[in-house]
Amino acid sequence: PILLGCIVNHLVLDPRDGKTLLMAASTGHLGPTIFRSTDGGESWQEAQKPPAFPKGEPHGRSVNHTFWLEPGHASEPGVWWAATSPPGLFRSADDGATWESVEGLNAHPKIMDWLPPDGGTPDGAIVAGVCIDPRDAKHMYLATCSAGVLETSDYGDDWRPLNQNVEANFLPDPYPEYGQDSHQIALAPTNPDRIWQQNHCGIYRLDRPGERWERIGNAMPEEVGDIGFSIVPHPRDADTAWVFPMDGTEVWPRVSPGGRPAVYRTSDAGRSWTRQDRGFPAEQGWFTVKRQAFCRDEGAPVGLYLGTTGGELWMSGDEGESWCQIVAHLPEIYSVTAARL
Repeated sequence: PILLGCIVNHLVLDPRDGKTLLMAASTGHLGPTIFRSTDGGESWQEAQKPPAFPKGEPHGRSVNHTFWLEPGHASEPGVWWAATSPPGLFRSADDGATWESVEGLNAHPKIMDWLPPDGGTPDGAIVAGVCIDPRDAKHMYLATCSAGVLETSDYGDDWRPLNQNVEANFLPDPYPEYGQDSHQIALAPTNPDRIWQQNHCGIYRLDRPGERWERIGNAMPEEVGDIGFSIVPHPRDADTAWVFPMDGTEVWPRVSPGGRPAVYRTSDAGRSWTRQDRGFPAEQGWFTVKRQAFCRDEGAPVGLYLGTTGGELWMSGDEGESWCQIVAHLPEIYSVTAARL
């Protein structure tokens, strides 16, 4: 065990060097902080200056926890991005040792409209994810809990909402400019103009330079729905992605629909979905999978890995056709990372 009794929201291996690990942790005595390892997790060093809003912050925000860690563009070794609760964005240029506020977002004139610190999820308002265009370090997307998707083309100096046709059925205007709850976004690795989104109100796909999202979750079985937390694109096929649906009825119990867990795969860009449940409990499987807890490797066939709120780790070595439980009896799993060592 590492930091036993603490919450680790995200654990990420840097794909640029294949050895640096960053861990976003909420600790008792240190508070919210970042740890770094370069020896496979054998030893860890705490950040000298963790993500924190500047002193005298006009909105009274202080970082409760770092929710998401993102390695920087391939052209920027040592650069990392951290997204926090309450919503904020921070950048490190020294492999996570020190962090600076991205004032283009954190001090944006619309920040309190887009990302109020007291809105969003039961665990607190969050910036839920960061995606960087592999062709352009200045072009980035954020998934947020109260402004939907935000986009920058100038390295974070300015931002704009990107939410056309994304529903927010909990608001008076169900299709606002902003106000949506984006659970996770992911770029197709072989086509970064294709963005997958798992939203509070469904599964969506956007093909740039388009501006209008398509709700591809409408093709999911009606009795299952298209609500969930995570979405995982195939590393080599831009038409293929996986989701893990959860019960999206009015009470939002955050369990598998009907207690029958399954992954769903699309191989045609969301026009249809295939249930993949072989190996999962046929019934009484009352768990779900959080945003950072579903991942893949680069293998052929692709390996898939997911951790559950019930402390189980499941894997598929055949692109979801069959599943086996490889770890049980852990605490609730927040983050899963797959890497070839």
